Amino acid sequence: MASTADDLWPLADANQATGLPLQGLRVLDLSRVYAGPLAGMVLGDLGADVVKVEQPEGDPVRGFAPPLVSGVATYYLAANRNRRNICLDLKDPAHQAHLDKMVSVADVVLDNFLPSQAASLGIDELRLRHEGVVWISVGAADSTGPLHDEPSFDLLAQARSGLMGVTGTPASGPLKVGVPVADVVAGLYAAIAALTGLVQKGRMPEGAGLRAEAPLLESALSALANQAQGWLATGTVPKRLGNEHPSICPYAPYDTKDGVLILAAATESSWHRLVDVLGHPELADDARFRSNEERVKNRDLLRTELEAALSAKSSDEWSALLALARVPSAPVYDVDQALQQEQVSSGDLLQEVELSSGELVTMMTSPLRINGQRPRIRLRPPTKGEHDGDFGVPKKES
Repeated sequence: MASTADDLWPLADANQATGLPLQGLRVLDLSRVYAGPLAGMVLGDLGADVVKVEQPEGDPVRGFAPPLVSGVATYYLAANRNRRNICLDLKDPAHQAHLDKMVSVADVVLDNFLPSQAASLGIDELRLRHEGVVWISVGAADSTGPLHDEPSFDLLAQARSGLMGVTGTPASGPLKVGVPVADVVAGLYAAIAALTGLVQKGRMPEGAGLRAEAPLLESALSALANQAQGWLATGTVPKRLGNEHPSICPYAPYDTKDGVLILAAATESSWHRLVDVLGHPELADDARFRSNEERVKNRDLLRTELEAALSAKSSDEWSALLALARVPSAPVYDVDQALQQEQVSSGDLLQEVELSSGELVTMMTSPLRINGQRPRIRLRPPTKGEHDGDFGVPKKES
């Protein structure tokens, strides 16, 4: 009798009766490092049964440390919750055959192999053979361009995309964003593509599965947003403005009596409320600051006026007054302060998880809220090959 999907791929107990929208769907994650695993994690958060396939050498992100917790890189923890893990040697014929069976019952497959790697490991053949599966590839760059088979990482994508061209100051020179923003954007696009493929499959169940690319470079370029459109429309090359906004003012950090406060008076009404709170309503009628365009042109003069007024009180005092007047403002937090602020600490974004070592560690869950409920971490980040027994992974040929 032919094997069923449940025989080849038994769903994890933790992924049943969850009430989450992707419950019962199977996602095979062949990717490594961050962008691809992030896409799989998003789908897992939404209820999909995700299985990560690691090769014998392991996912390189396991070695991206310090910091470490129980010998595990926290970088790995950040993108590998809500999944199980099997170890397959894709050069071993028995393991290739096992992977083929799993692909045959998968709803979605994620990979981030370079084209040359995909060809040498038989991934291209798998993709062709299982045309009903939604298949999402996270690449270095779009497959129609000359960089598609060049190895890439987040830093390289930030550099080549222009993100570093608008990050920093004239004095600092180019700076990367302090988090792997290119990986994050590409991973989210990959998740969007996977969800799109599932919607299409629901409407046309007998049709071919969606084939989509989420290229790192082009995803990073999309994050340029208004900066890219400005150059495309006018030919004006954006400058490094540090914390200033190229098109809005005041929209930056400003010095107070005891520190720094972010002001984001992005509308005319909030600008008028701001100068009223500061006790200088006459600034709204000053020809140099009468419109946002004029304020942008005269941002240095405006900074002098605003900081002179702000120097009278502490950041906390101004925050309270601005909040009452509904003028957007915010303190500048370090990571520890951000994760300990009341908005986070009083909610359920953070969850305590027991690692394989038995050590308890706090982890961040999905930022989404589904039908009023936050998706929880149902499965901790697994060790390599931890769930081989669940799937009958054959012993590797010697």
